Formats: sequence, C-alpha cells, structure tokens
Amino acid sequence: MLRFLARRLLGAVITLVVISAITFMLFYAVPRDPARLACGKLCTPETLEVIRHNMGITDSLPVQYWHWLTGIFLGRDYGSYGHCDAPCLGYSFVNRESVLGTIMDRFPTTASLALGSSVVFLIGGIGAGMIAAVKQGKALDKVASGASLVASSMQIYFVGTLALYCFVYQWQILDQPSYTDFTKNPASWANGLLLPWLVLSLIWTANYTRMTRSQLVEQLNEDYVRTARAKGLSRRNVFFRFAWRGAMGPIVTIFGIDLGVLLGGAMITEKTFSLQGIGMLAIKAVTNNDLPMLLGIMVITASFVVIANIVVDAVYALIDPRIRLA
Repeated sequence: MLRFLARRLLGAVITLVVISAITFMLFYAVPRDPARLACGKLCTPETLEVIRHNMGITDSLPVQYWHWLTGIFLGRDYGSYGHCDAPCLGYSFVNRESVLGTIMDRFPTTASLALGSSVVFLIGGIGAGMIAAVKQGKALDKVASGASLVASSMQIYFVGTLALYCFVYQWQILDQPSYTDFTKNPASWANGLLLPWLVLSLIWTANYTRMTRSQLVEQLNEDYVRTARAKGLSRRNVFFRFAWRGAMGPIVTIFGIDLGVLLGGAMITEKTFSLQGIGMLAIKAVTNNDLPMLLGIMVITASFVVIANIVVDAVYALIDPRIRLA
C-alpha cells in the first residue's frame, strides 16, 4: 500500500510541475508584453519598466519560470513588493497583495459551498439511484430516471436566479445567500449557504442518480450476485454485501474528481449568488488581466484535483486490493 501511494505521489508532483510550466508559458509567453497589460491605458515608459522589474519578467522565460517555481519552496523578492515568504505564488497586479494569501482568504467560502453541496447530492443522488435500481422497470424507477434527466438539463444560472426570486425576494423563506465563518455562527453559516447548496446539488444529484442506478443494475445482473441469491441469502444482504460494494468503485472515483473541481471554485454558482470564493476571484482576475492571480488559481485548482485523485486511488485500493498492483 505504501509503495502504491508513493508511486501516486511521485506522479502527482510530476503532473503539477508540468501543469504549472504549461500554464506559465501560456500566460506569460502568449501576451507580447504582460507588463503592458498590467500598466493600463495611461502607461509611461518609466512606469512600464518599474512594472517589468516588479513582475520579475526582465529575464528570459525559462529563467522567469525557474524563479517562480523556486519561490514556491524558498520564497522570493519582488522589487517594490518586498519579500514573499514560501510558499510564494507572486503578487496580484490589481490589489498588490499576495496571490496565495488572497486565495486562502477566499477558500473557506468555496470549501463550504463544495462540501455542503457534496453532502446533499451524495445523499440525494445515491439514495434515488438505489431506489431506481431496486425498483427497476417500475413507476419509481421511471420517475427517478425522468427527474434526473430533466434536472441534468438545467443550468445553474437559470435555476439559481429563479430560486433567488422565489425563496428570497418573493416568498422571503430564506435569507440572502452569504458566507459566515462556521466557527463564529454555525447556524448563520448553514442558513446563508442553504440555497446555493440546493441549487448546485440539483444537477449533480441527477448525475449521481443515473450513475448509481446504472452501476447497481449492472452489478445485480452479475453471475456472483445471482449465485448468492441462489444460495438463499436475503435480498438485503445480497444488495449491500455484493452489489453495492461492486458499484461503489466508479462512484468513489467520479466523486473524488468532482470534489476536486468544486474545491477549485464553482464559478457560475458563486457568480449567481455573489459569493466571494475562488470562482469569483478567478472571474475578476480574467476581467482585470491579473496574470499572477490566474496562474495561482490554476495551480491551486490543479492541486485540488490531483490530491483528490490520490485520495480516490487510496480508497479504491482499499475497496479492491487488485488496484494496488496497478
């Protein structure tokens, strides 16, 4: 198991280095002069030189990337910005603050949105999928399958806007969505994120319903499941001991990837409900041509996905020991 995880960790490090290198080249090589993008319309040659020095782009592109990469582990000096302690992802063009510090300030909002909605769509999606699989071909199966198809066709910006109008402005059942520190007021934290959780989980619930149903239907038709039934085991025992365990692997895999993506920022949901998370930060960085912030968000998002894949591999190896040999 340790060798299995060691191989995955080594592969994750290589993957992140490759992703960071490609992203750095795209952001800093495609624009002819990133400093001019940061300088704005009223830009003098003197101001442009100062910005180039502060950004650390006076060197060649490979040297710039090496300085940026070593800054993550050793820290780095940024001209008038001063010293950036490790791990350093640079300074924002817009607010002149640490990229990593800004991302970490926004992370609790995104993490709360991702984890809360994950609980909702896992319980709802897997539960509905189990019912549909058990009642295959019956009315409940058709209702669950039809509802999941309709829900998966919805768009968050449409459902979110409609939910805001109905539940917040018109009926005043829920408060305006907002983020409150969980440690200060758990009730306010849950109340402020309840509507975004429900809207975000709507589409994901539909996906997990269909996936759970298809996996369970496939497992229930396997030879070893039918053999277990023929030996006289109860239907409940066969379902949870054999079919459910066999269907769990793909669900765990997809969930790990989905959670990593959500932790990187649910942009449309955060924009719809005006939540100041990593997704909103990425949108503002694109609007303001804030290349260091975009690069930092890309690296952090990729890290979440890679880490989630490692956790999924570990869990999958526990479920199926054959995976450890891969």
